[in-house]
Amino acid sequence: MSEELGAHIRCGRRDAAPYAILPGDPGRIDHIARHLNDVREIAYNREFRSIRGTYQGTEVMAVSTGIGGASTVIAVEELHKIGVKAMIRVGSCGALQSDIRLGELILVSGAVRDDGASKTYVEGIYPAIPDTGLLFCAREAAKERGYRYRIGPARSHDSFYTDRENEIDHYWSGRGVLGSDMETAALFVVGALRGVMTASILNTVVTYEGDLEEGINDYVGGEQEAALGEEREILVALDALKKFDKGVF
Repeated sequence: MSEELGAHIRCGRRDAAPYAILPGDPGRIDHIARHLNDVREIAYNREFRSIRGTYQGTEVMAVSTGIGGASTVIAVEELHKIGVKAMIRVGSCGALQSDIRLGELILVSGAVRDDGASKTYVEGIYPAIPDTGLLFCAREAAKERGYRYRIGPARSHDSFYTDRENEIDHYWSGRGVLGSDMETAALFVVGALRGVMTASILNTVVTYEGDLEEGINDYVGGEQEAALGEEREILVALDALKKFDKGVF
């Protein structure tokens, strides 16, 4: 009898590692693979591309989630079903504070649930927070590597292109939120409900009140600080999982 595979990620229990790194972009899987040994391609279906390998002795998967909370929770649900215990998002964000630079990392301590996906699971008063141990490991990894980072809240939302984006950004900036993405809240909420340990590391690709499309285009083109930030968030996530695996928290 053949092994049952996740309907969307097309991975089974024999493919699973204890830990997974979750980029949004399938193309970022290649960037993660450069840091792994014994890399094996698993599947590529829709936005979900997956590999498995080892990082300094720690077994990990990398699975892309696509854009937004809806596709992210599909990946989280299906990875949970095959036995993945901890997941770290490595993604991009727009800064909501003027002193956050391009390529600076945000280690998310909690997320404003301004998305639809997390609200389909549980009421909006339920918190979107990471696993404390994973967050601690990520902080230690960033400190040890000497990377510039912040720890604080982010806002997750469902569109870049509403008619009120500047107004919305200004509102949440004034309330101390560091950056905005589209996936972290859903990851935190569904992870918590399923007993999965989660964290989110975001790379700043657009400065506060900067041009969204210009910033994203620079990032896609591998430009300067944003590209360096991507490399750094991947290394911090891998180091954090290694520390977590060894109980260093």
